[in-house]
Amino acid sequence: MSQHINRKGLTLVYTGHGKGKTTSSLGLALRGIGRGFKVKIYQFIKSPERTYGEQIALKKLGVDMVQLGIGFTWTKTPEEHREALKIGWPKAKEAVMSGEYDLVILDELNNALAINKFPIDDVLPLNEVIELIKNKPSHVHLVITGRDAKQEIKDIADLVSVIEPEKHYYNEGVPAVKGIEF
Repeated sequence: MSQHINRKGLTLVYTGHGKGKTTSSLGLALRGIGRGFKVKIYQFIKSPERTYGEQIALKKLGVDMVQLGIGFTWTKTPEEHREALKIGWPKAKEAVMSGEYDLVILDELNNALAINKFPIDDVLPLNEVIELIKNKPSHVHLVITGRDAKQEIKDIADLVSVIEPEKHYYNEGVPAVKGIEF
């Protein structure tokens, strides 16, 4: 366990439809690393079949970033997504509850919880996420990102930042940019 065990861990939520939720959480990861925090990051939608710039950089810093997902919901079958959540959620929960980490980022967890095209509550129960937030070790900072955060999560978080777009180059037909989106 780290030297930071005697502080109160916060729960921070970054949500909204604007760009910058993951980026904000990664900024916190960098800040924490600089202060000696042990950091773990799980991504609930991104697939391990692809590479991501942030993953490459964090590996150089000794931070494990794990992709639990299989991509966007329209790229795979509901059964494949359900299986990924069924396998991934216990891993993330275990990391938080272990107390081994000072900062755990559950990137895109809100996106996963917002899936409504097929049932997910039996493989990623909202009540378990709420229990995790309420019962995490007291020193662990928990960051949850993604669109459409559930009100129940926002209600118990210490901070909620809603990031909304005012202007975005996607609307001008510019596709995802290497080094900016991935």
